[in-house]
Formats: sequence, structure tokens, C-alpha cells
Amino acid sequence: MTAHEERKQLIVLLDESMITGARQAQACEVLGLSERTLQRWQIGETVHCDQRPLRDYQPLHKSSARARSLVLLKFSRCFFFIFIPSAVTIMITKFKFTQKSIDSLPPHSKDSRSTDQEYSDSIVSGLKLLVGKNGNKKFLFRYTLRSRKCSTASGSYGALTVDEARTLANHCKALVSQGRDPKQEKDEFKNRISFGEFVSEHYLPHATIYKRSIASDESKLRLYLLPKFGHVPMADISTQALQTYHNHLKVKLSPVTANRHLSLLHRLFSLSVQWGYLEKNVCTGISKFQENNKFKRFLSNEEIRNLFSAADTDENIYAAAYIKILLLTGVRRSEGLGMKWKHLRLGDSKPMWYVPHTKSGKSRYVILNPMALQILEALPKVQGNPYVFVGKVLGNPIQNPMKAFKQLIARAGVESTFRLHDIRHTMASLIVNNGGSLYDVQAALGHANSSISERYSHLSEESRLKTSHNVSNVIAGAIEDSKVKSARGFSIGIGL
Repeated sequence: MTAHEERKQLIVLLDESMITGARQAQACEVLGLSERTLQRWQIGETVHCDQRPLRDYQPLHKSSARARSLVLLKFSRCFFFIFIPSAVTIMITKFKFTQKSIDSLPPHSKDSRSTDQEYSDSIVSGLKLLVGKNGNKKFLFRYTLRSRKCSTASGSYGALTVDEARTLANHCKALVSQGRDPKQEKDEFKNRISFGEFVSEHYLPHATIYKRSIASDESKLRLYLLPKFGHVPMADISTQALQTYHNHLKVKLSPVTANRHLSLLHRLFSLSVQWGYLEKNVCTGISKFQENNKFKRFLSNEEIRNLFSAADTDENIYAAAYIKILLLTGVRRSEGLGMKWKHLRLGDSKPMWYVPHTKSGKSRYVILNPMALQILEALPKVQGNPYVFVGKVLGNPIQNPMKAFKQLIARAGVESTFRLHDIRHTMASLIVNNGGSLYDVQAALGHANSSISERYSHLSEESRLKTSHNVSNVIAGAIEDSKVKSARGFSIGIGL
């Protein structure tokens, strides 16, 4: 057997245990080392030979190849041989882990069949350090559970200090002593889906198909919910955490907005229970805040006249016509922007506008009154653009009507706090103040049920006074009729 083959055989015989007790004499005889050197290895010191050429290393050289193989198979489990041309270096693989000793470890040999070289800590049993061929170092914990050898990665050296790695290893040992599998529990924890993962991988693909208001959900998630809970496992989000978030939104935004966020969270956690990710919905038991949505701000007759006058002189005829149509029809902002020429029946005996998609998910028809019909007929069509209120982008409607709206209300003398949605409230008020019922409000505004329409029935003081007087007159008339009938009956009785 050549020296090169002997070196290769020594590498194959490597393993990871200490030489102790009575076997030291045999090890010293084969390797030509003193017992003091072995003792230094046993207490955790790294020891190198003087790197003399192999042919000059007399005790090892004089031993036969078979003798070296048999003895090393039994006793060299603690040694690591790094073969330099014509030289050999012997170092221990079990020692006290310190920052200095770990930093001094060389990368694993690129010629080795194994991916990493493993070192053992002499302080905490089971704690290992793997050194790769590129020099990367990572901690590992090896243990035996129910007669089965197992291991679990702790983390990279650098990200974890030696003390932290020992703490993790001791925690794993405590779990093993209780009959629990550290790797299994770690994998279960890692496999627990986070809030952000559930939203991106499950909720949004599902909601995109079933919800028309998905853009509103995406906005709430992107701006508020994902920054707050995105990294947290779903199972770790508590009812108290959601209640605190709900309370915070009430103060920061409004009770209405806080309730909308709670509704979205309730749906998210309900689906997580339905799909088997959680056992219960943690939103259950959180009460919504009372919403005071009985808006009282609407345009007076003078403000309506000023707003139309300002629109007539605006340079953007499409934006001005859009604002007028909102007031004349009471449609939602998005419904008005989506108006297309093909959905209009301007030449019919009863002009109509077909709205294919509404907030409730249903289509509906909107009656076009004479003023709305006149405005639409006066608007020029743009070739290649199907929308009525065309925007600057070819083939698209107005993207953001707020700039034009703010300019119009400023010229009309309306305060800047007046919102675009308040035009819809004004339409509802005009209906009620001119003898319309809540059913008329529901039909005109496209509400799903009459309870929603009740918040828009803002009667003016004059209308309330008129109604009260009418009730008084009816009651007074009924009493007067009763007195007349009684008087007639008394007269008839006297005559008889």
C-alpha cells in the first residue's frame, strides 16, 4: 500500500469520539503521541503535530497498514487528519466551543466526500458545529428519541452566539427528556401559516373571484393590516390584540372605518377556520362601534344653483357634466365614472341608463330625467373611447374627479369639507323634502334594503315644520267634525 493510499484510508476511518481509558496506550503506540497530548485533547484543546513529513514520522511509519487500520478503526474516532503534501496534521473534533476556537477552524476539505465537517462541544452534549467547504458554519443539535437518532438545525454561527446555541441546545434536551421531539415542534411552528401568507396565498385569490369590492380589501390590507399582523402566525393573533387594533382605529380614523376593518378580519378568520388552519374565530365576541351615519350636510337650493353655474363655466366639460349627473341621478361615484354610451337609452320614450355592476353586485336601471338627458345629449363622443366622461388617458374614463370637484365647490362658495359623496346625500334629501318616500330614496340610490335608506332621510327644518302643521290640521279637523256631529244629534233630539 502506497503512502497516498494509506492517507486515503485514514480519511475513510475518521469518526467523532474521544479516546479514553486503557486504550490510550495503544493509541499512543500507533500514533507516536504522548499521554499528555491526549489529555490536552480531552480537555478541549486543539493540538497540531509538528507537521513532519510522513516518512520521518517513525511510530506511524513503522506500523503496518493493517495494524493502523484495525487500531484506528477503534481508537481514532476523535481525530481529524488534514493531509498536506508529504505532511499530516492531527486535530481534535471535540472541544469547548468559544468564539476564538470556532473562528480558527478552517473550511472543510473540498476533496472530501462529506459535505461538512462536524465538531462537538465538550460543554453541552449533543451540540455540534458543521463547517462547510465554503467556510460556512452552523450549529446542530443531535439527540436520540425513542431509540431513533435525530437532529435539528439551530442556526448559523454569527447569527447565533455560542451561548445562544448552548441555550437552544439545553432547551431541546429538556424537550427530549419530556418525550417531545424538538425537530417536530420546530417544524410545526415553522409550518404555521402567518397572517400575510394566508392573505396572499388563500384569501385574496378567493376574494378576487367572489367580491367586487376586492380593491377596498386590498387597500385595508396593504395600508393597515399587513404592516400590523403580516409576520405574525395566524394562531398567535389573540382576541385582545384585535380588540386593541379595533379601538385604535376608532380613535385614529372613525368608528365606521374601524367596523369595516373588523368585518374584513372576521371574514378572514372565518375562512381560516373553514379551511382548517384554525380551530376558532378570534374575532367572535368583539362588538362593533355604534355608527352615527345620519349625515346632515347637503346642498341648499342656492348652493345647487351656484354649483351648476360654476360647472357651466368650467374648462373640463366632461368633469363638469359628471358632477351634474351625480346630483341629478344620485348614483355612486364609481357608477358614474363607469357610464358607457352603449348602456344609455337616450332615444327611448322613457330614457334609461343601464348600470351593469353596482355595490350590491346586481345590475339596475337608472331613470334619466329631462335635465340629465339634456346634459348627456350635449356631450361630444370621443372616437375609440366607450366612456361618456372621458379622461386624459386614451380609452379610459376620468381617473380622479376630485381636483375638478374641489375647484367647482370653491367657485360655488361651498366649504372645502363638503365631500363628493355628500352630493348623493343631497339627492336623497331632495327626494324626501319634495314628498318622496323612503322607498323612492331606496330605488333612486340603489340601496339593497330600506334600512340603509333611512340614514339619508334628512328632512329640512321647513319640511319638518310643514309636516307637523299638516298633522295638526288633520287632528284639528277630526275633532271639529266630531263636534259638528254631536251638535247635530243634540238638535235632532230637542226637536223630537
